[in-house]
Amino acid sequence: MARKVITLAEVRDGSLRNVSFEAIAAAKTIAEGGEVVAVLVGESVQAYANELIYYGADRVVVVENEKLKNYTSDGFSQALMAVIDAEKPEGIVFGHTALGKDLSPKIATKLNSGLISDVINVEEAGGNLVFTRPIYSGKAFEKKITTDERIFVTVRPNNIPALERDESRTGNISNLSVDIKDLRTIVKEIVRKTVEGVDLSEAKVIIAGGRGVKSEEGFEPLKELANVLGGAVGASRGACDAGYCDYSLQIGQTGKVVTPDLYIACGISGAIQHLAGMSNSKVIVAINKDPEANIFKVADYGIVGDLFEVVPLLTEEFKKLKVHS
Repeated sequence: MARKVITLAEVRDGSLRNVSFEAIAAAKTIAEGGEVVAVLVGESVQAYANELIYYGADRVVVVENEKLKNYTSDGFSQALMAVIDAEKPEGIVFGHTALGKDLSPKIATKLNSGLISDVINVEEAGGNLVFTRPIYSGKAFEKKITTDERIFVTVRPNNIPALERDESRTGNISNLSVDIKDLRTIVKEIVRKTVEGVDLSEAKVIIAGGRGVKSEEGFEPLKELANVLGGAVGASRGACDAGYCDYSLQIGQTGKVVTPDLYIACGISGAIQHLAGMSNSKVIVAINKDPEANIFKVADYGIVGDLFEVVPLLTEEFKKLKVHS
């Protein structure tokens, strides 16, 4: 059954988030030969439209308004509902990001629609579209189908591969004027804490530290390794609670859920709350002095040793590999 599916593209810090392209790939599967329409919402976002076409969107609808410069659920929901009313899609795909998790339930409620959140795979089986999502903190997975006329899902970043970028692709780009009104919240200014490096939620490589780093300075070797590998630095809640780093780096049940290609856990014991946020990483390497640490139970590779000795050695070896590659 061919469907029209719309996806919400996210722009942050002057660029499109990777999950925008992953949502298009998921939408292609859901569309089953139908049309995929990417939606850009914000102020001065027209410039990103062609990139969405290159990654597989058939069309792009742009909603620009000065009141949409900063995200608010009121403003973005008005913009999205206007697009939905105009396009009448049979499918909707958002990223399972902070924005997507906030906005999708509001849109689903307005549409009186079901919502399948945190999807990590979409496939066709037995004439149905089957959506896989983790449950019980990643210890199990459930497969869902929907009988709703409209399919609405959010996709977890770094799980559904984006389509190959193709600059030869073409598609129509149109603008939709929406009168944004009655905003209950107006964001005047966003003051961001300075976090260097790659976005943690979309990083392919993450070097994470726990209480074993012992201090704020203890994160420096981890940052150096992350820099060499082009990755991001994360942390357990224990490290954040101890004041070694900012809570924006926290990974776990009450922090960010990540699924990088490579996760290196340094001085992390492996509390169940932390495992809930990273256990679905493709390759897990654990470095810990305690051979009985729980983190080794989920690790693909384990190194029993002092992280302050092991991490610099790894850094030097990776530097050598980069020189010879």
